[in-house]
Amino acid sequence: MRRPSTSLGALLAATLVIAGCGSAGDDDSADAAQSSGDPVAIATTTMLGDVLADIIQCAGGTAETLMPVGVDPHDFSASSEQVASVVSAPLVVANGLGLEEGIEAALESAELDGAVVMEVAALVDPIEFGDGSHEGDERSDEDEHSEGDDHSEEEHAHDDGSLDPHFWHDAGRMAEAAELVGAELADLTGDNAYATCGTEVHDAIMEADDEVRDILAAVPAERRVLVTDHDALGYFADAYDFEVAGVVIPGGATLAEPSSQELSELVRTIEDEGVRAVFSNNANPTDLVPAVAAEVGTEVEVVELYIGSLGTPGSSADTYVGMLTTNAERIAAALR
Repeated sequence: MRRPSTSLGALLAATLVIAGCGSAGDDDSADAAQSSGDPVAIATTTMLGDVLADIIQCAGGTAETLMPVGVDPHDFSASSEQVASVVSAPLVVANGLGLEEGIEAALESAELDGAVVMEVAALVDPIEFGDGSHEGDERSDEDEHSEGDDHSEEEHAHDDGSLDPHFWHDAGRMAEAAELVGAELADLTGDNAYATCGTEVHDAIMEADDEVRDILAAVPAERRVLVTDHDALGYFADAYDFEVAGVVIPGGATLAEPSSQELSELVRTIEDEGVRAVFSNNANPTDLVPAVAAEVGTEVEVVELYIGSLGTPGSSADTYVGMLTTNAERIAAALR
């Protein structure tokens, strides 16, 4: 049964999901994982996986990530071996709000088998698709903590598919999530080092947020207009004062197909808005993006961003912080 965590503040899906069965407490399974070297927690996406690993390694444990680098979260399906690892982990950190479409049934099944699943996105003040006026850059640490313990399951159970799951493109929300995950791990294990490490990771991400803002300061206000492959940069636009003028693939997932009319309307929007670049997705590139850019009467650059996955090891985006700054640098270079 899903219930809100006692250490609320941020994290996704429809609610912080804590489910358990049997008479043995969650502390026992977490302690056993720590002492055996098994992962203390598993994350679904590479972005959450990197943040989770930083927290747990800081506290002296190990973590795992379900999805490999380069995989689209919307289209990922888990193997039976991966499902088994989810069930055995003391904590599963998931995105939620429909992002992991291919493994929702597996996560629900894992819960029934006793896994503890913490869904993050709904707990970090999610916005609706197309909402570019959510005052994201006005959020502060004080605001985050004042919201925290007042969250309830009912507040986050209103997801009808209109809420945007792509919260990680706002560093402030991911920083909040890091602190919440650390607090939840501390509560689960009885080891307050996780909470301390969650705060440290929070602070490091907020330092990266300052760097992102400095990079994006080079983009004039009139050029802060984005066209993307799918509706994934709403949080980015909300936090950093940009506008999403249109998307190639309708909706918030990468699995839909646009009609010819929708593509024609997008081309007109790009021309009318004077858009200088169309941003594509590293995790699920589509030929539609360069095709749309080619249809525009003026020259439009196609720029790949790290949208649904971190970059490969050794790339500039192989960490969450690296992903943030690399995307900011590419956006700034294309639009300034």
